[in-house]
Formats: sequence, C-alpha cells, structure tokens
Amino acid sequence: MNMPKITINCKEVEVPENYTVLDAVKSIGGYVPTLCYMKLEDIGIENKPASCRVCMVEIEGRRNLAPACATPVSEGLVVKTHSRRAIQARRTAVQLLLSDHPQDCLKCPKNGECELQDLAAELNIHNNPYFGKMSVHKKDISAAIIRDPNKCVMCRRCETMCNEFQTVGVLSAVNRGFDAVVKPTFDWPLENTACTFCGQCVAVCPTGALVERSYIDQVWDVLEDPKKHVVVQTAPAVRVAIGEEFGYEPGTISTGKLVAALRVLGFDKIFDTNFGADLTIMEEASEFKERLENGGYLPMLTSCCPGWVKFLEHQFPELLEMPSSAKSPQQMFGAVAKTYYAQKAGIDPKDIVVVSIMPCLAKKYEANREEMRSSGYQDVDYVITTRELADMIRESGINFHNLPEEEYDNPLGESTGAADIFGRTGGVAEAALRTAYEWITGEELGNVEFEAVRGYEGVRIAEVDIKGTTIRVGIAHGLGNVRKLLEDIRAGKTEVHMIEVMACPGGCVGGGGQPYHHGDFSIIKKRTEAINRIDKSKPIRKSHENPSIKKIYDEFLGKPLSEKSHHLLHTEYFEREWL
Repeated sequence: MNMPKITINCKEVEVPENYTVLDAVKSIGGYVPTLCYMKLEDIGIENKPASCRVCMVEIEGRRNLAPACATPVSEGLVVKTHSRRAIQARRTAVQLLLSDHPQDCLKCPKNGECELQDLAAELNIHNNPYFGKMSVHKKDISAAIIRDPNKCVMCRRCETMCNEFQTVGVLSAVNRGFDAVVKPTFDWPLENTACTFCGQCVAVCPTGALVERSYIDQVWDVLEDPKKHVVVQTAPAVRVAIGEEFGYEPGTISTGKLVAALRVLGFDKIFDTNFGADLTIMEEASEFKERLENGGYLPMLTSCCPGWVKFLEHQFPELLEMPSSAKSPQQMFGAVAKTYYAQKAGIDPKDIVVVSIMPCLAKKYEANREEMRSSGYQDVDYVITTRELADMIRESGINFHNLPEEEYDNPLGESTGAADIFGRTGGVAEAALRTAYEWITGEELGNVEFEAVRGYEGVRIAEVDIKGTTIRVGIAHGLGNVRKLLEDIRAGKTEVHMIEVMACPGGCVGGGGQPYHHGDFSIIKKRTEAINRIDKSKPIRKSHENPSIKKIYDEFLGKPLSEKSHHLLHTEYFEREWL
C-alpha cells in the first residue's frame, strides 16, 4: 500500500492511501469533532455521509472547506484542523442544527448522553442567530422504542445499522432540504414494520430521536403498592455493564452491588435470569438431543433472542421449523415465577409482578407478545434496561460505590457458569453443548470450555467432537451476519446441526439497552471477558447440575419436554408480513 505524505497542522506524516483526513488526524492523536460519522471497525461498519458538516477542515489550495470524514488523503495534502475559519464553520453547522431542534434538553431521555448537546458545549455555543420555522413530525411510540423525528439531525447512523449491519431495512432517509428526515416506509409505526426492536438504532443515535420506551414510572408504582409482591430478575449481561454508569471501567463485575441496589430500591425478591438460562438449557439441550437422535428437523436454531426471532418471522418464514420452541430465559423465568414460585411462597399469582432488568430493547417487545401468557397472566410485566436501572438508582440517591456485595434470593436465584455465558456470542451454544455432551455420551465432560464456538467473527462454524460424532455449530451475531448464514444453509452451501444467533454485536453484552459504547467495540470485548471470568469462578458450570433446577423438575415440571414444561416453557412462532 502506498503511504502518501501529508501535513497536518505543520506536522508531516505518512498515512495509508485508503485513509480519510479524519483517519489521518486520529492516527497522530489529533482531534476533529464529528456527529454523523460513525466507525465500528470490529464489525465492519462505517457511516460517513458527510451531512452534518461538523468535521470541516481547511485544506491549502482549496477554496472551500472539506469534511474530514469523507475527504481522502493524497500526496502533499496540507491540512489545518483548527483554523478560525474551520472552527466558525463547525459552530455555524451546529447552530443550524439547533435552530430546528426542540429545546427541551432538560426533559429529554438523552440529556447528558446527547452528542449534539456535547458539541454545543464544546464549541461554546450559548446563543443562536438562526431561528424561524421548525419541523413538526408525529412521535411514534411502540412497546420498545420511541421515535421522535423532530430530534433527527439526519446523521443516518440508525439507517446504517438497520440496513447495512442488521439488514432489516426499516429505516430510510426521505425528502430533501428542510423536510428531510429518517423514518419507515409510508411513515408507518415501527410496530407495523419488520422492525426487530433490537435497539441498535437507539444505541448509535446521537440525539433523542430514538430512545427506549421507559417503564420506570410503572415500576415505581408497583414498588409502592403494598398489595403487590414485586420480584425482579437480572440478565447476565447487566452485571458486567451497570458499573459503567457509575464510573467503573468496562468489564467490571458488579453482581453483588447490583443485587444490593435492587434490594434498597424495594423489590421483594431479587432473582436471577440465569436461573431461567439454566432452565432453558434443560429444555433446549433435550430438544436438540431428541432431534439429533430421532431424525428431527436440523439445524436447530436457538431462540433466546427475541430480536432474532422476529427477524426470522419476517424475513425467513419458510424456516420457522428450525428454531427451538423453548422460550427465552426471561420468559421462562416469568412463567415459573407466577406458577412454581407463587405456589411455594403461598402468593396469589395475580399479586405477583415480574420486572426484568435487560440489556435489550427487544425484551420489552417480547414481554408483550400475546403468546407469552402461559402462566395464566402476562409472564413478565415490565422490562427496563441497564440504563433505566441506573437512572432509578441515581434518582433514589443511592451511592453505588458504597453498596455492599449481596447475594440473590432463592429458589430462583441459583445458577451455574453456563448461564452466565448466555450474555455473549457463542455462549448459548457452549452452554447447550456442555449439557448435551453428557446426555448424549453418558460420560462426564472434563473441560467445559468449548473454545471452538468462541470468538468475534460475525459468522463462524465450529466443529465439536462428541464421542466420534462431529457436531457442526454455526454462530452468528448481528442480523446481517445471520442473513448470510441462513442464505448459505438454504442454498445448501453450509451444513450445520445447531445455530446460535444473537441480534446484537458481541451478543447481549452489546445490547441496545446497555450503557452507550459510542462505537467503541473494545468495551463490548471487555464485557465479554468479564462474563467468561464469572463463568470460570462458578463452582458449578453445567446447567443440569444446578441444584435448584433439579428441584424444580422433581417438585413441579417432571422432566424436560414434559407436558407441563411444554405448556409453560415453550412457545410458537408466526409468519409475519415483511413490511
């Protein structure tokens, strides 16, 4: 590769010829502010529409300023990143955006996390000479996502994630000039589209144009209702991310403090979604074993991710026989909380409220699916994200740093290391293999770590030897990668026995409800490493060895795939229209 010499702020450097000016500036530790630009190198995503004009720089010999994010380097280029002309152009660009932006920052869910807000402060904008007519669009509120086009700055990051990374194709820029905005076809509500509610659009939106629908007020209401017995479950990925909201380094394990915070908030019982994950493996591994040994439909797809399930229902309805009928850990937990736990605790299930703390926005949608009422009630009542829980903790004045390390309550708080790894890509498959291996061979598994299914590649095929039988496992994270894998399987190019799918980059650790990583994939990797450390630290690392799981089958469910477990722990899927 050629290495052209360019000059940046009087400093001569050599950079690769495929660099932009922005890349070159970053390579020498320089800084140019950006808004529409987004680069997620680890997952192959780059967004550079050069629409916001915030990254303008001065290039010697050119009459006009140039957007650093979209200007390629060339031999002899002389760049000034902080000339007064460039700075004033950036200020004007931000002022123009603010002139057509609601001035409700104090009430906005993105207050404190808004990149437009940060830029205005950074550029010392305290007044705005531009004013006049403002855009007026209707707000779209679904069970999981609130879309407010009035706050759209046309960065088109959401469009990039929806169309290029997830290949869902719901969001698109429409109109020109003053009327330009990003929205679904025909301006339909998200609930009437193929949206999977994965939340990756929310994760990258720099303003409050896309946010999660919050259920914090409803949770406060039930916590203050003396007639309600409120139980809470926490997903595995939450414990390795919640600390970031309080200044801890990414990858900090905050399980004990998380439990303590929930107890202070007033929840009656603090349980763990990991119990549901171990339960999921009992059902899913049994189903896989049955399909493998009795000529059932293969490959079997894991079905823990509701975003992925909805993607399949819209985009690949002809493959609806593939996924396991097992519910997700969240929904299994809700079903047993309002049946098994209600019986043991002597509480009328109508008085039990199940709250989930999830890294995912699709879980809000999943909890509201009509078929998720096998307990006789809505299995999970309210879902709040990691970010929302942090808001509740701050609102309560709790000092997270000073909280003690506390333990989950039983019987739905005991779990194994296999349940923890549900939080990262490859984890569900690995957990299932740990149990399936022993059930198929009748032998004890020594090394429980299936390194073959681990990694960060978007699509990977792992081969696992189970006593002379080679089991091929497909792993995909990110729905665009899932599409590639399923299309290869449909075309007969790839043969596998099991497929694990997670809609978000890195799996649940990169979920749309996690603390914002602002495009830094290294944060997701650190969360993954923390998940693996938790797994290694557990005395029991196979789901079928969890004493509380054995007990629920002995006392209540009978055995995996029994009539009762089918009724409570399994579900069905439906073909949905594409749009």
